[in-house]
Amino acid sequence: MDIKEIQSLIKFVAKSGASEVKLEVEDLKITIKTGNSTPETTIIQAAAPVAAAPQVVTQAQPVAQPAAQAPVTESNTADDNSKYITVKSPIIGTFYRKPSPDKPNFVEVGTEIKAGDTVCVIEAMKLFNEIESEVSGKIVKVLVDDSSPVEFDQPLFLVDPS
Repeated sequence: MDIKEIQSLIKFVAKSGASEVKLEVEDLKITIKTGNSTPETTIIQAAAPVAAAPQVVTQAQPVAQPAAQAPVTESNTADDNSKYITVKSPIIGTFYRKPSPDKPNFVEVGTEIKAGDTVCVIEAMKLFNEIESEVSGKIVKVLVDDSSPVEFDQPLFLVDPS
């Protein structure tokens, strides 16, 4: 794991609202704690893999709770947008609106799309996955900023099917 991946992980944890995340990969153990100020990161080399299994399991629960709370607030806005269909992320990764930095966005607000049209790309483990729309209609709102981390089933776009 290089420094850029660690920095991306710190930003992702800070945005997610989780208070603490522990991650262990081979001989690298990372603990990220967020508080009122800046995130705190502790890196310890040569961690024991036996001790890591319980920590990963116990940390999965707190991370899942903020994700479960997010749809509650989104359901309030979903009542206002009940006539729209939500295009959601099928995977965890980094959301990109363009196929490459020098190309235009796949879709903009107001763009008419058909089922099967590519609406964005999500990078997961250095693989770029084209995300296709399952519905036809007009893009009403883009819910995620470009180059932002996204979770599984996170809303990406609102589409007006009429």
